Amino acid sequence: MAEIHHFDHGWVTPAVSYLLSVLGSLLGLTSAVRLRSARSSAERGWWLVLATVAIGATGIWSMHFVAMLGFEVQGTPIRYDVGLTAASIVIALAAVGAGLAIALLGTAARQVRILSGGVLAGLGVAAMHYTGMAAMRLNGEIHYAGARVGLSVVIAVVAATVALWLTLVVSKPAILFVSALVMGIAVNGMHFTGMSAMSVVEEPSFGTIEGATAGSLLVPIGLAVIFGIIGMVYALMAAPNEEDRAAADYLNARIDARLAKQAEQQQQASASATGRGTLGNGAWTYRDRSQK
Repeated sequence: MAEIHHFDHGWVTPAVSYLLSVLGSLLGLTSAVRLRSARSSAERGWWLVLATVAIGATGIWSMHFVAMLGFEVQGTPIRYDVGLTAASIVIALAAVGAGLAIALLGTAARQVRILSGGVLAGLGVAAMHYTGMAAMRLNGEIHYAGARVGLSVVIAVVAATVALWLTLVVSKPAILFVSALVMGIAVNGMHFTGMSAMSVVEEPSFGTIEGATAGSLLVPIGLAVIFGIIGMVYALMAAPNEEDRAAADYLNARIDARLAKQAEQQQQASASATGRGTLGNGAWTYRDRSQK
């Protein structure tokens, strides 16, 4: 068996991966709060996409990628199949998006939506993880311990179910932050449980291993994650929240009431002026006739 190192760069990669999972979870939960208060289907769709990208791409997939930067198998270089790597992020987005749509937009009972969405999202996250692992190319044969693989899938399903429940009930900033910390632990726990199931049997090297290095993928993926996070933060800050809308509704109601009162006063003044003019003309006509 080849010797495997999961923290080849020390605690840098697990710390950054946990930070990304927490940040993605926090952005996703905040987007879910906005979705619950959305007033149109287009607005709900926008926040659903944002929550999906935040949790699926930033909180889960990028966490997985950064954690893999610290992965090393002694005696062999590691390369990644770009097609399977891209497929893994598509799986993550599809699974998380479907789970969120079921939980947040479905019409069934809340418990049914949470459980069904959690199972779907959890299985999708597990599929994303093992698709990413299948993208690895190295001089050796990869084996998995079935029990630990099963445990990682259970963790993924439970974590996804809890995450969907949180998207439906959490709204206060402090609770959002604590929930994101818990979700980060769950996501990382699933990843490293799955990684612990892996073993590699060394094989002799036959030529160059095809595929991309993790370092060559780091710059484009890192830039995409950074600009994606900036964009999501800007979208959340620029969009009005529920309190902003309540304040705007109150202000509009005050303006409408004042305009209605002014219109009523103008009508009363106009009616009063019309009445005085009619009496004046009638009195003049009466006096004119009496003089005759």
